[in-house]
Amino acid sequence: MAKIKTGVSNSDRGNDEIRGIEVTLDFTQNALASLLYCQGETHVLVCITKATSLPRWFPRDADRGWVHAEYSLLPGSTDTRFRRERSGAKGRTHEIERLVARSMRGAVDLDQLGPVALTVDCDVLNADGGTRCASITAANIGLRLAIRRLIASGECLPADLRLSRDDVRKGVAPPVLSEEKQAEHESAVMANDVAALSVGMVGGEVRTDLDYDLDSNADVDMNVVMTSDGGFVEVQGTGEEATYTREELDAMVDAATAGIAKLHTLQASVLDDAS
Repeated sequence: MAKIKTGVSNSDRGNDEIRGIEVTLDFTQNALASLLYCQGETHVLVCITKATSLPRWFPRDADRGWVHAEYSLLPGSTDTRFRRERSGAKGRTHEIERLVARSMRGAVDLDQLGPVALTVDCDVLNADGGTRCASITAANIGLRLAIRRLIASGECLPADLRLSRDDVRKGVAPPVLSEEKQAEHESAVMANDVAALSVGMVGGEVRTDLDYDLDSNADVDMNVVMTSDGGFVEVQGTGEEATYTREELDAMVDAATAGIAKLHTLQASVLDDAS
């Protein structure tokens, strides 16, 4: 299992410092790609799986793919047992699932992906603030690794090289791309990475990467999702019994932008030699 560790993890970190991050690739064996992502004491298990077919609502002859996401807090992830949502995702969970899915689709060209359906499962093993942001950052790592493996196996190919349905039924072997062509197609499917970070106003100061203690004391809480080319997928900012000025808004977005740039660097380094 590949491992990378970076950053600081003590409670005395500076206002602009991100919690210590540790990533373990291929944490489970059965998924197409998986990882354990630890950002401070927030620990998320991400698994990427490939469905046997596209969603039922897709046209039968669809030549583009889909990325779906599910998110859950496991019962022991919080200080009191979090009850399983056995009848389906409820309010907050459903909102986060949609956010993770939108973020992943913001990083993937579904036409270049081809007729492939992927599910991103994010299970929070331990929650200490920023679980949705950690899930997005971790999910991107797993998704890129999964796509890299699909390309290597011939299950994700450029449009002009894809097998027809008749070819697949006849057992025709898919073409094998050179390493250069594999990297080229990966860049076409995922031109950018996507990462997310929480920021906020705590005691009149902008703080980056809010853990539970900071989040519970924040006057303003903001989640920012960005692509590695500087685009925004989503900005969620809420005054917690407080308002905030335009200057404070700009300062929080600037802090998030700087922090997310560090996360993009981390994502790239984790996957440098992964296959």
